[in-house]
Amino acid sequence: MLLLTRLNGPVFALNPDLIERAEATPDTVVTLVNGTRYVICESIEELSQMVRAYRAETAAAAYHLPMERRSAPTTADRPPLGTVVELRPGDM
Repeated sequence: MLLLTRLNGPVFALNPDLIERAEATPDTVVTLVNGTRYVICESIEELSQMVRAYRAETAAAAYHLPMERRSAPTTADRPPLGTVVELRPGDM
């Protein structure tokens, strides 16, 4: 989560995955994917650095997970996909 400061003072936490765009109008306005808008004190440059740092931290944390927690599920872990049945012209 990013800790951002609203223009009128209070700090709030924002999930950066929900950011659609940021504009400088001259205040920084962050628009989320659901249309919610926040006017924040941080500049667009500061915001983009915070998002990059968040993503880097997330990727680094995932990289350092034990291998068994990162690996894809094996076929034994997956449910069966179905049964293959041969169709003959008279079966339809």
